[in-house]
Amino acid sequence: MVTREILIGWVLEAVSALGGSGHVADVAREIWKRHEMDLGAAGDLFYTWQYDMRWAAQQLRNSGKLKDVHGRRGVPWELSDK
Repeated sequence: MVTREILIGWVLEAVSALGGSGHVADVAREIWKRHEMDLGAAGDLFYTWQYDMRWAAQQLRNSGKLKDVHGRRGVPWELSDK
């Protein structure tokens, strides 16, 4: 079963696949490419996964795995050096 917590790993996987940095749309596209079937079978999460993807990115920032964007929009999500 797909949960929003699983999206934390998927965001990390997608940003890594994009070479360590990617804009929101690129990350969403990469997640869709890799997990379309899982998302299609995810019930209500299918309708909220892009919002939940942003929540997952914030969790990764809080844990130091993604660099902070300091409230700026349009800034690529980047893997942290940590």
